[in-house]
Amino acid sequence: MVFSIRKWTSRIVFFLIFALLLLAVTGGYRWLADAVSPVHPYQEPKGAAMKVFLTDPESPDSTHAADRLRWFYWYGE
Repeated sequence: MVFSIRKWTSRIVFFLIFALLLLAVTGGYRWLADAVSPVHPYQEPKGAAMKVFLTDPESPDSTHAADRLRWFYWYGE
């Protein structure tokens, strides 16, 4: 079996260039996604703003299947 040094070096160079370009593209995509994405929704409000949370009402204690099914479809619980 004959090993060509020229062929192996060209393969290694191709792999290195491919890896560098892949890192550059993924880094650019992350930067672009951070630049375009909206403000973090769970960040504490600044200034006089207030963050209001709406809690789901308590689930009914009824044992009727229709009430439980209606509750599931309305609130997803």
